[in-house]
Parts: sequence; structure tokens; C-alpha cells
Amino acid sequence: MNPPPTRELTAEQLRWPEALATVTACKYEFGAGRALAFGIPTSKHFRISYNYFADGALHVGEFTSAKPIPQGHLFPIRYNPEAPHQNSHASSAANSRSALLIVGVAGSIILSLAWFVVLRGCH
Repeated sequence: MNPPPTRELTAEQLRWPEALATVTACKYEFGAGRALAFGIPTSKHFRISYNYFADGALHVGEFTSAKPIPQGHLFPIRYNPEAPHQNSHASSAANSRSALLIVGVAGSIILSLAWFVVLRGCH
């Protein structure tokens, strides 16, 4: 089994302690609808959830991958000792979802206003 995709680590992340993370779930995400709706193609289709033990507590994270990774697979991860929930594999999925939500709401408002102008011009 191939290891999870590695990310470019910053000099600071290279100094972080290492822990073993365990894949807890691997879910396929259908990205074509998102690409058609927002014009944002994606080649990463699997959402990988994992957990790791750091600083006396269990932490969780997720990232996307082009390939599936089986549940129970172990891989090394680096975590911030000052904030153990921050780690080297965390994705910015929450940020991209927020951006898509903002684009969707703004687009709805613009289309609603355009439709209102068209209807008002018909009278």
C-alpha cells in the first residue's frame, strides 16, 4: 500500500514531533457536480479521515487523495507541539467549502437581481 500523499513541509513543520496516524475512513467524493456548478475541476476524489495521539489526547484530521487508502492504514504525521490539532497532513477543505458557499450565495443573489431586472423590464 502506498503512503498518503506527502505535502511540502515548512522548516517549522520539519521541527515538529512525529506521531503515527491511523486512517479511520476513506470516502469517495463525486467531484463532477462541483466542477460543473462552479467550474472548479478536481482530481482528488477520496476524503481520508484519520486520527493520531499527541500531547495526551486523540486528534482527528482529514485530507483528499487521488487514490483510496484503506481503513486502519498507519502513516507518519508531524504535529505542532504548541497546538497538537495542527498537523502536516491537514487539508484546507473547510476553507475551500467556505469559499464555495460564498461563491454560491453571491451567484444566487446576482442571478436573482438579474431576473428581477428582466421581469421589471417586461412591464
